[in-house]
Amino acid sequence: MGQKRKFLKQFKTALKQYPDNAVYVDLFGGSGLLSHTVKSVYPDAKVIYNDFDNFRERLENIDKTNQLIEGLRAILSDYPKDSRIIGRTRDSVIACVKLAHEGGYVDYITLSSSILFSMKYVLSFEALEKETLYNCVRKSNYSGVGYLEGIEVVSKCYKELFGNHKDTVNVVFLVDPPYLSTDAGTYKSYWKLRDYLDVLQVLDGTNYFYFTSNKSSIIELCEWIETKTPMSNPFTGAAVESMNATVNYNSSYTDIMLYKQWTHNIS
Repeated sequence: MGQKRKFLKQFKTALKQYPDNAVYVDLFGGSGLLSHTVKSVYPDAKVIYNDFDNFRERLENIDKTNQLIEGLRAILSDYPKDSRIIGRTRDSVIACVKLAHEGGYVDYITLSSSILFSMKYVLSFEALEKETLYNCVRKSNYSGVGYLEGIEVVSKCYKELFGNHKDTVNVVFLVDPPYLSTDAGTYKSYWKLRDYLDVLQVLDGTNYFYFTSNKSSIIELCEWIETKTPMSNPFTGAAVESMNATVNYNSSYTDIMLYKQWTHNIS
């Protein structure tokens, strides 16, 4: 979920300021995009990807996902792009998905991007049946060849993973938690405000990339805490990059990347 793929140019540019031999720990691995990008830029770096939500299962089933998308592509070949799917065509789409579902596996998150409105996702066939469908079907197949090659994959609570590496020499943490005030429905656990604030503790005195959005107001909150309490602001001195992300024709927000190095613990 999200628009991180559109942020890769800024991420790669900022990454050049960090060592090519550092240990990069992706605390909230998600789809593994940040880990994959670091490894492509720095092939010799050690990259640890926290696949807490089992994205590997989706990668392992890409062939099944492509087969389903190909079936939908055939059904919708003469259907207007980005238009609502109704009538018998909708029945055919639902039947195609149901057949795949009964076959044992459907990647509903990936499927959602092809037949649901922008940034809307479901996790089950029952939920899909209730949704309004749109023809946003992908025109080409997915490929995961070599995507996680050379990357160490773990599945842990981010706090445990951070604890394992917080004293590691030359370590950089990639911190991309679910955004505050946005849909976290595809994650295993429900995130409350306290959870978002807990994450900020991993930024204290560490080298990091941190991703958020203007919808979360987390930066403003930290600035308030710094001025009103004895606590420090973990973003003080961090570089900031931002990018406008469009959800649909009348809705957008700003993605934000903050990054910081501490000269005493990186080389």
